[in-house]
Amino acid sequence: MTTLFLGGIGTGEIILIVLAILLLFGGKKLPELMRGMGKGVKEFKDAMNEPSGDKKDDEKKEEK
Repeated sequence: MTTLFLGGIGTGEIILIVLAILLLFGGKKLPELMRGMGKGVKEFKDAMNEPSGDKKDDEKKEEK
């Protein structure tokens, strides 16, 4: 199994990466780390879906 966005990384390499992360951060810190990453991704998606304020500012300038 290879993932498209990671190039030639297969299942074995992914397992090694996950084990290395588990060893570095420990079992207690890992859920905290994942929760923070999830919040960051959610904020990024929300920011991408928000309409930019540029159009509203341009309309206000045209009215004056």
